Amino acid sequence: MERDITAKVGFRFAPFQFAIERGKIKEFALAIGDENPIYYSVEAARAAGFRDVPIQPTFPTVIEMWAGADFDELIRVLELDPMKVLHGEQEYEYVQDIVAGDVITGQTEVTHAAVKRGMSLITLKTTFSNQAGEVVLHATSLIIERP
Repeated sequence: MERDITAKVGFRFAPFQFAIERGKIKEFALAIGDENPIYYSVEAARAAGFRDVPIQPTFPTVIEMWAGADFDELIRVLELDPMKVLHGEQEYEYVQDIVAGDVITGQTEVTHAAVKRGMSLITLKTTFSNQAGEVVLHATSLIIERP
């Protein structure tokens, strides 16, 4: 019996929380080779107009990897074959700055699912809010399951 992946649209994973720490921002900057002082120094960050040390543009990946649904949960819930799964694309839309000291809550939802040329294409959208309940970021990712 063939599964209907479109039935997954609207599914919401459990919300998750992540505290943004200066040390994690610095580790990420070192890992990607970014020497911009705003990622290492509160003074440099404030001089650049930030409340504290800001996260890098792709840092939300860290948030999702450490606090969001893990790979096994994604595979189980979406009923995918882990040997056929690819990460198709990733997009971040910032609404506000995210800086050290913020506590971020994420909520991931399946927003689209389709089959094209035998491949399952599933879009996940995560909305991130800060400790004040303000939306600060939308992250959209595409999961591909090869035939």
